[in-house]
Amino acid sequence: MPLTARRDATPDPYAWLEQRDSDEVIQHLQAENQQTEAWLASHNDQRERLFEEIRSRIRETDLSLPAVWGPWLYYQRTEAGAEYPRYYRSPRPADGSLDTDAQREELLLDLNRLAGDGFLQLGDFAVSPDHQWLAYSLDCQGDEEYQLYLKHLASGNISELPLDQADGSLVWANDSATLFAISMDEASRPATLWRMQRGTPPVRIYHEADQRFYLHAYRSSSEQWLILASDSKNTSEVRLVSADEPAADWQLLARRQSGHEYHVDHGPQGLLIRSNDRGQNFALYRTDPQHPLRRHWELLVDVDPQRTLEDFSVQQQGLLLHYREDGLARLEVRPTDGQPYQVSMPDTVYSLHVQGGEEYSSAQIRLRYESLNRPAQIRALQLSSGTQSILKQTPVEGPFNPDDYEVRREWATASDGTRVPISLVGRPAALNAPAPLYLYGYGAYGASMDPWFSHARLSLLERGWVFAIAHIRGGADMGEAWYQQGKLQHKHNTFSDFIACAEHLIDSNYTDSRRLVIAGGSAGGLLIGNVLNQRPELFAAAVADVPFVDVWNTMNNPALPLTIGEYEEWGDPNDPEVAQRIISYAPYEQVGEHPYPALFVTAGYHDMRVQYWEAAKWVAKLRHHRSNNRPLLLRTQMSAGHGGASGRYQSMKELAEEYSFLLAVVPAEG
Repeated sequence: MPLTARRDATPDPYAWLEQRDSDEVIQHLQAENQQTEAWLASHNDQRERLFEEIRSRIRETDLSLPAVWGPWLYYQRTEAGAEYPRYYRSPRPADGSLDTDAQREELLLDLNRLAGDGFLQLGDFAVSPDHQWLAYSLDCQGDEEYQLYLKHLASGNISELPLDQADGSLVWANDSATLFAISMDEASRPATLWRMQRGTPPVRIYHEADQRFYLHAYRSSSEQWLILASDSKNTSEVRLVSADEPAADWQLLARRQSGHEYHVDHGPQGLLIRSNDRGQNFALYRTDPQHPLRRHWELLVDVDPQRTLEDFSVQQQGLLLHYREDGLARLEVRPTDGQPYQVSMPDTVYSLHVQGGEEYSSAQIRLRYESLNRPAQIRALQLSSGTQSILKQTPVEGPFNPDDYEVRREWATASDGTRVPISLVGRPAALNAPAPLYLYGYGAYGASMDPWFSHARLSLLERGWVFAIAHIRGGADMGEAWYQQGKLQHKHNTFSDFIACAEHLIDSNYTDSRRLVIAGGSAGGLLIGNVLNQRPELFAAAVADVPFVDVWNTMNNPALPLTIGEYEEWGDPNDPEVAQRIISYAPYEQVGEHPYPALFVTAGYHDMRVQYWEAAKWVAKLRHHRSNNRPLLLRTQMSAGHGGASGRYQSMKELAEEYSFLLAVVPAEG
């Protein structure tokens, strides 16, 4: 099949690429992969060198920080040469330490043995409350459809659970005999909750008929309640049942009302409900679980107009409020006995999350903290005092000093005057003169791009590159309003913010157009496709991973997975005004006769979130219309889905491939 896709009389001349499994399509994708491999072959030495660099920084044989639960410590072990971790447990030491006992440990799950040479993704890993059973789920193709398994830990016997099209989630009741799971509908939407017990057929508990809503089940932090959330992009409805009475009827808290979002957990105060019914920055309520209806909710924390209450965490000895303020995550702790306080962190730009691993009754909670120049640390926060200690720090093998890399925060000014934050990292010399710069963006679904550390990224930084994140509207980096200002009729702000960030970095002498690379994946790929159409001359190269670039055709095909649920993010194209808006920014529709920069595009053949053909059609159209001949590569992973390769070494190889492309097409000097 020639790489210049054929054109015909249909409105979309590349629609034939949507014929999954046809010989013609398979041949086309394979030909693209062969062309990509042929282009990269001349850079194989660099690709291999990058892979070895990345690999050399990873501690290949390592032990995760054990999670404490009941009489056991649960943990993972990675070993050199193994693509996947192995899951273990060992008896909990009497002295309260986290020291594992290699002589008495039990191997619970070996993903390397299960994967063989193919794709494997672990979905859920759920040990029963009596610690006798392990329920787990596996995706062996990349399409996010999981098989469910139950392992009796004493005997090692494994049985497959009879549920088709499972989404992979598993939730135990306290009797250790009842398990809840969710199946997907024909559109790959988590839609039906099932109650399962060994040796009996699954019992259907609840079906969500509205295709905008997705089901999610979980145990409360107190382990006393099971919670079922049905959420669309802007509306929630929550039910709960006692974890001790899994056959009882599920109780509704607040019937869905368009625009009302709420999230529920349980702790010493009773049921806690984070809700936006008093304002978009969210308030926190409490109520007695015996009287969960909306009329019984009592206001606990009112809306703060200066910051968004993003989430909360519950422990027996304290409540943590997760705020978003000035582009950063902030934690406020309210100890059960003591005065509230703010959690402080050592860096000015960072990522901070509450991480599991401690029991509900523990006097401490674990935090995951990292920055652009500092690898992830797991910290113990003493709830009563606020004292912090580092339990584990992700190692970087070989020479590495975080102080060799400087982290900065810049602010660009968007076209409407809004100030948009940019996080940067690089060696001081690179930050103080024009350098090759990798600018990353996403800007959708309210997802915040908190700064993160990357072992692989060091290969660019050590070569004099700068890495930057554009915290654009459409994400929630600056709070809930930031998200609302970058969706639906305000979607243009996402694109103009990103262009403003690129221009600011050039004007501030960090880089120039000959050395500016932009990158994004999935909805971030839509961002990349759009700004390339608007300002192709502004960039030297771009990376688009599994890009959502065929947004117009996808949103007009409700038979595709997840499309209807996306209306609340992008709009319903059956509305003429919405249709015109989507067409105006859709990357595939707006491809023109421009001198596009060098472009590296990836796709997953089994991707159910962004179909492989979006990337394939976009590349085909670019080949036909562009006015230059810069490198244009498409790499389709034929045995993977949305997240790319599943093994850790395979993931390193993918990054080495991308970096070798960028180093080949972007000059080191101006």
